[in-house]
Amino acid sequence: MAIQRMDNVLIVVDDLEAVIAFFVELGMELEGKGPLEWRGAERVIGLDDVRQDIAMLRVPNGPGRVELAKFHRPKAITPEPKEAPANTLGLRRVMFAVDDIEDVVARLCAQGAELVGEIVQFENVCRLCYVRGPEGIVVGLAKQLG
Repeated sequence: MAIQRMDNVLIVVDDLEAVIAFFVELGMELEGKGPLEWRGAERVIGLDDVRQDIAMLRVPNGPGRVELAKFHRPKAITPEPKEAPANTLGLRRVMFAVDDIEDVVARLCAQGAELVGEIVQFENVCRLCYVRGPEGIVVGLAKQLG
């Protein structure tokens, strides 16, 4: 049996509105947000007495979503260090293909994000960079060449 698709990536956040604004500025569309009141979620994630708000954002006209969760109960745990370098074990970034990498970086930085390193070209394939947004969330951006 084969994997059918990757449905979404979950990011646990503290400031749900700021992170939503970041991903909307990136170009994603907010599908919806609100409290998750389905008690089956507790059984899935292995936590009791959960109270959380979620938001689902999608890539326009394509597959791929980012789910954001703000836990009110139990309280979210802050990782150390908060802004982990790229060689830290675990999930480090989510990569998006974009039409105009300079424009996206400029718009995100105008909203308070920061370019992690610099925009670089990989052979004749693409231009790449990492951008750190609210709460230390890192997204990769790639602009195909040719």
